[in-house]
Amino acid sequence: MSNRPMGTKAGNGAEPSPWLPSPVPVSLLSPDGGTASRTYPEPSPESLLTAYRKMVLGRRFDEQATALARQGRLAVHPSSLGQEACQVGAALALRATDWLFPTYRDCVALVSRGIDPVEALTLLRGDAHCGYDPVRHRTAPQCTPLATHAAHAAGLAHGERLKGTDTVALALVGDGATSEGDFHEALNLAGVLKAPVVFLVQNNGYAISVPLSEQCAAPSLAYKGVGYGVRSEQVDGNDAAAVLAVLTTAVEDARAGGGPWLVEAHTYRLGPHTSADDPSRYRTAAEADRWRERDPIARLESALRERGLLTDADAKTAAAEAEAYAADVRERLSAEPELTPEALFDHVFTSPPPHLADQQALLRAELEDC
Repeated sequence: MSNRPMGTKAGNGAEPSPWLPSPVPVSLLSPDGGTASRTYPEPSPESLLTAYRKMVLGRRFDEQATALARQGRLAVHPSSLGQEACQVGAALALRATDWLFPTYRDCVALVSRGIDPVEALTLLRGDAHCGYDPVRHRTAPQCTPLATHAAHAAGLAHGERLKGTDTVALALVGDGATSEGDFHEALNLAGVLKAPVVFLVQNNGYAISVPLSEQCAAPSLAYKGVGYGVRSEQVDGNDAAAVLAVLTTAVEDARAGGGPWLVEAHTYRLGPHTSADDPSRYRTAAEADRWRERDPIARLESALRERGLLTDADAKTAAAEAEAYAADVRERLSAEPELTPEALFDHVFTSPPPHLADQQALLRAELEDC
């Protein structure tokens, strides 16, 4: 595969670029669950059933986390309600040996990757910067500053390739992150290095309260990859089959040496930006209602039922498993965490510098005097 975007032929005229995204978002399922188009190979029935179960579980987990934030058990919770297809699709497109680079809104992607839900919520509880082992789970700590982790993903992917592995990195970013310099630096770095990295932009319409129309004049955020030599695509982010199909293709192409991808998923944040936000101040209820009609879970469930792949009993089983999962999260997060002040110094430096060692000794002495 050529890594030459917008290339020109010798002499006159420009040849079409293979790096341009589809003119409309790729979709495999129409809003009512029927087949709309087949630009990419559709995932297997088993993959779609797995996605459905994880999306049902992920939504119930997200609802439980939102309730815990209201109860004061979490400091804050940025809900991903309505974005389950993107979150689960990202997790399922990766192998266990690949790396995921999540943001603060991507807890559903974390639990879909097999991370303990309580460990996934540790950051939002305020107990630690990261509650899980990044190396064990091949998942970077959740990133709160916009887009700063995108360059880390590109760098790790390049480093893994230098080591001779076939590891791919996938970085999740929001539409607001595409306005940050770090995002563009990451794409430029990835394009130059032809790094095996995929950037998934979850375009949910708003960067907190700022609508996309006030962030970017491009016809699609996916076009931002073209200028950096990055293969670009846009997908219906509420179509789980399409998200999984496009991301799986992107990941495997990057793994095979095709270079980086930028995928823009058009979706919608049905809830507030965080549990401290009031979305009614910047968007209408009618707008949210229109997107509820495109619910990614209902859409996939309709398609699975239509194909005879999902029964009432299957749906009830998935709901029951999700409820039990939420109950376990609720019970374990009701217990007070066991924290020690000395943990402040953990994981800051491999070898603590003298001034931190002195501060740690002072703290230890004060604790002993208590």
